[in-house]
Parts: sequence; structure tokens; C-alpha cells
Amino acid sequence: MLLIATILAFAMTGEVIGVSGSWAAIDRISSCEARTQSPFRSRGQAVAGFRFTPDRRQWGQFHVALSRAPRDGASVMLEIGRQPFLLVARGKDAWSRGTVQDEAIIEALRSAPSMKVSARSASGSRFTDRFEVRGAATAIDMAAARCALRGAGKIR
Repeated sequence: MLLIATILAFAMTGEVIGVSGSWAAIDRISSCEARTQSPFRSRGQAVAGFRFTPDRRQWGQFHVALSRAPRDGASVMLEIGRQPFLLVARGKDAWSRGTVQDEAIIEALRSAPSMKVSARSASGSRFTDRFEVRGAATAIDMAAARCALRGAGKIR
């Protein structure tokens, strides 16, 4: 059921080029993405993924749309397996801190059993958005390959 919901949600905003586990690879022409939704709904639907652009200005940039907005100034922590990554947050969105961190996040996902993002809400309570990791590496590779081909002019 989650897989069908994920495919339908992503198909509305681009061409789904592949699905692996709970992850989808999407071609949006100006970018390619590997994305997943949290299977858990608390106050909103959390979505995480990686973005690649044909010009390579963004190559594996991690982004998460959280289920709720963190408190101003709160730390947003991504944890893959037991490896923590401090993210940059603005409103309900958070991003990696740069290309070195993007590469480390992707590498950690290739062998991790779990992924979650935690922060403190405006009320001060801690919330956590959890994501499935099964299929992440394959979807990331599909999105990267598609964007590399688009950048090389082999796909229009």
C-alpha cells in the first residue's frame, strides 16, 4: 500500500523511472530525484530524498520535508544507522550541509538498517520522522544515472 501511494504521489510531479523498496527515482527534466515518504503519519507526511541536476551543481543533495516545523534554532539531526548528521533547517525543510556530507549520507545509507530525522517542535517536545531504507541505494543510483545521461545530452 505504501509503495502504491509513493508512486502515485511522485508520478504527479515527474516521470517515475524506477521503484526500489519504498523509494522511487523520478526524472523532473531539470533534476532527477530519489525520494521516499515516511510510512508513519503523525501530524503530516514527511518526505526525504536526494537531488541531482544535469549541470552537477547539485549532485546527491539530501533534503527532508519534516512532518512538522522544528522550533526556531532547534537542531535537526539525521541519523542513519547510528551515524548522526546535523542538518540545516528552514521552516519544515532541512538540507545537508554540503557535498562532503551528501556523499557521507549516501554512503551510510548503502549499509544502514534505519534512517530517522529528529528535532524539537515549537512546543518543545521531541519528534522523529522515520524512513524505510530498503531500496534507497538503488533509487539513488537510478536517479544519478538518469541525470548523468541527461547532462551528457543522451536524454532530452
